[in-house]
Amino acid sequence: MNGREVVSAVLEGEFVNGGPSARRRSWPQRLADWWVRSPRVPAALKSRRLAVQAVKDGVVAVLRSPVRFVGAVVRGLVVAVRWWRSWVRVADYRAAAEQSEKLADKFTDIRALTLFRWKVTGAVLSLMAVVVVVLDLLYGNRVLWIGGGVLGVGLAVLGRRKDGSPGRKAVLSGPRTLTWTMDPQVLVDAFRDAKLIGKDESLRLVERATRQGDGWAVTVDLPATRKAADAIKNREALASALAVDEVQLIVERVRGNSGHAGRVALWVSDEDPYGSPPQRTPLLDVERWDAWRPVPFGRDARQRRVDLPLVWTSLLVGAIPRQGKTFAARLAAAGLILDPHTRLYVADFKAGKDWHAAARVAHRFMTGDESEHVLALVDWLVELVSEVQARYRRMQELDDLVCPESKITPAMSRDLSLDIPITAIFVDEVQIPLEDRTPLEVQDKKLTAGEYAGELLTWLARKGPAAGIVLVLATQRPDSKTIPSNLRAVLGSRFALRVMDWRDSNIVLGEQMNTRGYDSSRLLATHKGVGILRPDGETTAGADVLATTVRTYYMPNEDWRTICTRGRALREAEGTLTGHAAGQHDRPMLDRVAVARVVGSVAERTEEPEVPEPLASVVAYLGDDLEPGGREFVPTAELVTALEVEPTAFGLRMGELGCRPTRDRITTEDGVKQVRGYLVADIRATLREGSVLDAEVVEDDG
Repeated sequence: MNGREVVSAVLEGEFVNGGPSARRRSWPQRLADWWVRSPRVPAALKSRRLAVQAVKDGVVAVLRSPVRFVGAVVRGLVVAVRWWRSWVRVADYRAAAEQSEKLADKFTDIRALTLFRWKVTGAVLSLMAVVVVVLDLLYGNRVLWIGGGVLGVGLAVLGRRKDGSPGRKAVLSGPRTLTWTMDPQVLVDAFRDAKLIGKDESLRLVERATRQGDGWAVTVDLPATRKAADAIKNREALASALAVDEVQLIVERVRGNSGHAGRVALWVSDEDPYGSPPQRTPLLDVERWDAWRPVPFGRDARQRRVDLPLVWTSLLVGAIPRQGKTFAARLAAAGLILDPHTRLYVADFKAGKDWHAAARVAHRFMTGDESEHVLALVDWLVELVSEVQARYRRMQELDDLVCPESKITPAMSRDLSLDIPITAIFVDEVQIPLEDRTPLEVQDKKLTAGEYAGELLTWLARKGPAAGIVLVLATQRPDSKTIPSNLRAVLGSRFALRVMDWRDSNIVLGEQMNTRGYDSSRLLATHKGVGILRPDGETTAGADVLATTVRTYYMPNEDWRTICTRGRALREAEGTLTGHAAGQHDRPMLDRVAVARVVGSVAERTEEPEVPEPLASVVAYLGDDLEPGGREFVPTAELVTALEVEPTAFGLRMGELGCRPTRDRITTEDGVKQVRGYLVADIRATLREGSVLDAEVVEDDG
């Protein structure tokens, strides 16, 4: 009995806490849930946005119906005439005779049958004319109207645009531009033509084609095992299949809870989205800005604003001359200038007037391209390295409420007593100081000023962001010899305007970015200020977007001077005007020996052997994939194509360097194949044995 009572008590408790009364939903809730989930309910009745779009489509269809009806009647008439002409000429009988090589024997029969069909045609036309005249006499003109209407409808049905219609024979394809918005089959054919899906595969419509801005947007699901990344990579082929320029086509993967690896969002612009004049920067309309907020940087093809985060990261801007890299760097600087609690270092090695107005707000400022200016930059960098070390020591003394982590916070950056403001250093034409050959001796080590500047910049890019240091470098020579790989590897944000080839684009954006569909060498020369942005952090485009094409805001010199004047007034009001802007032109107090110990690479500097070719090109091609966790196998055919080398000589030279080819299985469009290639682990081992790989790349797998 006691046992049954205990069990009964437990069951009673479970019943009260989880019974139907606690989970019962009202019938309106169940009806609403069924309405949203049911496939029988049209999509236009499930969403206000889709309903509005359906009404718009209906109005457009009604307005276009007269024109479409007339066009269908004309096409139907053409189809009917073609069919009658083929019938009266006995085309099928003639073709069969020609194929059997008995045309001469059948010529008499063909001629007789042709004359008979002409007679039948004449008799039918005469009979129809008599019938129409008789009916017109009996019933009046209404017969002509009814007969004409029936004939028009019949011709319209015959001439409808539908695959498999009788008598339809395509001679030349018509215009394809945006026809997929009216006929989804055209979109499926475009994906097939671009080899993104197979002939027997199709797409699944997630969201129908709707107007968004100045273009059409549609979301589709690819077949199983097909990846959205492939659609992004083959955007040019898809644009060709849709008959639009690739700058008009935006292909994005839908991520998060509403997406997956095979869901693709397409947006096709009606016209060149970058053909209109650029917009002025919105920073002209604000009195001040918060450096912790992303800076308004530009707009994408869909005219969505793209903001660039700067705190806790660094930025590299690369382009050939006269493409707008200085304008892009100044846009990043403008947001920091309008925050009076930021400190700026500006080094203009172009020696022009682009940065001249920044002298009114900069803590350190210089312009010139001589060796003395390079040495001055080295002094700045030494000063900043010491400053970063001092900031970390100050953070150790702060309690967890003020400094919860070993990172700067907004409150810390605005506390004048702590003296830890956000500090940004802008170096325009950074290739000039990095290539400078002025000899220096640091801690009994001889090196050039360019090498020392590169090591200091690398250290600041690694250690500085958490202490509030923002590094912005701009160059018109984005090549591997100008910007060291260890420096490029630690620059978080990248912006590549137009460059000469895909190698330069990869140097700015990162290795293998061209194979992912991002190549700034394909940008048009007429699109000034248009580049590919690879941000470090979340932007308005979304945290999961790898890169996006952006047209930067336009900020001419008069607007730049206005912003710098406003920034100086803000600093004077807050009492934060220092250094060069405050009239203090003294050189920083330096301890190069102490800084050399901090940087470390100078004190332990050794001559590294140069990686021989073609191994050096293979390392450059693999990039981040060379690290543990990257690719495991690379086919020989892929390397030969990418590096443009002769296969036999390439294989012999790689064998001499210790990299032996092997066979492995890879997945292709035609299935799994066994090909020859190289194990990436063997390449790493060869580099490690020769001591030619950077320490960051050869980190141990364990």
